[in-house]
Amino acid sequence: MELTFPSGTVLGVFVPMVVALVAVPGPNMLLILSRGIGQGRRAAFASAVGVELGTMVHVLGTVVGVSALIAASALAFNVVKYAGAAYLLYLGVRTLLARTEGPAGAPAAATEPLRVRTLLRQGALVNVLNPKVALFFLALLPQYVNPSRGSVASQTLVLGLVFFAIALAMDLVYAAASVGVGAFLARSVRFVRAQKYITGCTYLVLGVSAAFASPAGHRTN
Repeated sequence: MELTFPSGTVLGVFVPMVVALVAVPGPNMLLILSRGIGQGRRAAFASAVGVELGTMVHVLGTVVGVSALIAASALAFNVVKYAGAAYLLYLGVRTLLARTEGPAGAPAAATEPLRVRTLLRQGALVNVLNPKVALFFLALLPQYVNPSRGSVASQTLVLGLVFFAIALAMDLVYAAASVGVGAFLARSVRFVRAQKYITGCTYLVLGVSAAFASPAGHRTN
């Protein structure tokens, strides 16, 4: 499949958005940090790679799903776009209204060393078996696809690969810093509270942006 790249304008908006989104603390970061605290940087690195292998499964699933929709009808594609915007807004409101949990809500550190293969598999399964992640990708990536530029599948794949590369790089940074930083964050109630508000507001901004995006077939940003 020949790759069709989104416009420079779209990538100029998409890349900073991904960086900001991945930087928001969440379950993946806490998993990586907990592995670093319990088993050291090697386990944290393996977990980071595993998590992003799971991300690629969702990216490929989104490529297939979005391609099928746009092949069926432009109306179906627009329905996905606006349903995705509504889902992002829902995530933002639910996150802001949720009760704040203490550090005890973070994944527990492993007490016994695990093989790298096991860590990779567990990290991938954390992402693959989470239907919310699949819905999130289906809600996010179509907002930056412009069918008039060419292959929807190709553009979606490129965006997914950009997301994967950025997320992997940042997760590896978290893994490298996991032993010292993770121990601090695991005890920080303020960190947990800030995480909720940053995450909720990020989802709301994405949802509002998606809701006012142009219809499929025109520029999305």
